[in-house]
Amino acid sequence: MQTNNEIVLIRGLPGSGKSTAAQNMRGYKHIEADMFLLVDGEYVYDAAKVKAAHDWCVAQAKENLDKGLNVVISNTFVKLWELDRYIKLGYRYRIIEMRGNFKNIHGVPQDRIQSMAKHWEKI
Repeated sequence: MQTNNEIVLIRGLPGSGKSTAAQNMRGYKHIEADMFLLVDGEYVYDAAKVKAAHDWCVAQAKENLDKGLNVVISNTFVKLWELDRYIKLGYRYRIIEMRGNFKNIHGVPQDRIQSMAKHWEKI
């Protein structure tokens, strides 16, 4: 697919600054799986909805890219295969890794973050 628009994939552990970086990217539609888990504007984690959230995120990315928009996705992407669904959409892409250490806005427990760090796959 030949277009000038692109998808930026921002990866990092919870609290690394992914969402903030994505929100500050002018000219890009910001999408993240966590948006699917908002209930009346509040983030409500539901393990049963995680797969649907990621499916929704990919669908939203494709829809917006197909409209000619630039898209930025901010998800953890702990495993490299998690990036593949976005790369296979066929648009130009960039991957940015965030390594900040801020308060995570979704209340992810520290032991879960440590587990994610242990399983982190480097590019």
